[in-house]
Amino acid sequence: MKMDVGKYMKKLEGLKTVLTTPKKIVITTHSRPDADALGSSLGLMLFLKKLHHQVDVITPTGYPDFLKWMKGEDQVMVYTNGNEEKAVQRVNEADLIFCLDFSALSRIDKLGDVVGEAKGDKVLIDHHLEPEDFAKYALHSIKAASTAELIYQFICEIGGCDLVDVDIAECLYAGINTDTGSFRHSNVTKTVFDVSAALVEKGADTSKVAKLIYDTNSENRLRLLGYALSENLIVLSEYNTAYFALSEKILKKFNAQMGDTEGLVNYALSIKGIKLAALFKESDDGIKMSFRSVNSFSVNELARTHFNGGGHKNAAGGKSEMSLEDTVHKFENLLKKYKIELTTEN
Repeated sequence: MKMDVGKYMKKLEGLKTVLTTPKKIVITTHSRPDADALGSSLGLMLFLKKLHHQVDVITPTGYPDFLKWMKGEDQVMVYTNGNEEKAVQRVNEADLIFCLDFSALSRIDKLGDVVGEAKGDKVLIDHHLEPEDFAKYALHSIKAASTAELIYQFICEIGGCDLVDVDIAECLYAGINTDTGSFRHSNVTKTVFDVSAALVEKGADTSKVAKLIYDTNSENRLRLLGYALSENLIVLSEYNTAYFALSEKILKKFNAQMGDTEGLVNYALSIKGIKLAALFKESDDGIKMSFRSVNSFSVNELARTHFNGGGHKNAAGGKSEMSLEDTVHKFENLLKKYKIELTTEN
């Protein structure tokens, strides 16, 4: 069910009142957190602790090593790292549960049912399309480039701007930087620059953040990238489409770690004339997909309709329980349906 955003926005003033006294709070975000998901969660955690709340950040899964520099990361409870019982207890005891950077409870895997059934009030802060109606309070805008942008606005909305320090600022700046593709994507607005400038004023070191995220590679990651570009890239010029399909065998060959394929799909999209790019990645629990597009072609619609996923208009994810070969075959067959959209100038 889609949410009436306006109705919920009016209740944020009530949330401000709730936060004036110490609460037990859980913050959670989507599985395989990226910089926006983790940065938003940690930035909000650090802020709420300044207001004397008891705060736990619980992630459904682990996340890449290149995000572990963020302040407070050592306090994150990863649900799948043997913390199931403890995490469920914290969720059930929470007065407030902040749900960041996802619009559907299914995006937090097994935690979805736990959060959905918990008695604590839910707070949704997110920028993805078609949010589910599970939260008492919500700050949602598809016009926002990142959830980190919304977190900063939320902090200021409840009168906490002066409490933002360098650690909070760098967590939030990391989310904005990555979700805008280093300010290259079409989601960059004046507000993005205004918030980023405010975070720099608070002490965020933009050069440091960029180096930690983009320039901290393992040798194996670079060799995997080289293999993918030279041996695995498929270009279907008749559909203005390009994709990678990495088998579990190949990923193991290069000892791929979580995050090692981050950004790979963008190389396919960077090819001149390409409108749709995809990455198919095989794992023990099925095929994970990343989709990217340009202009009017909606990968959100493609992912939601055909691959149990969703996201943004030009950036989305999906999953499949079929084999890698069958998933790719399904994708290629679908291109015939979208050929006019993919080959028409716009």
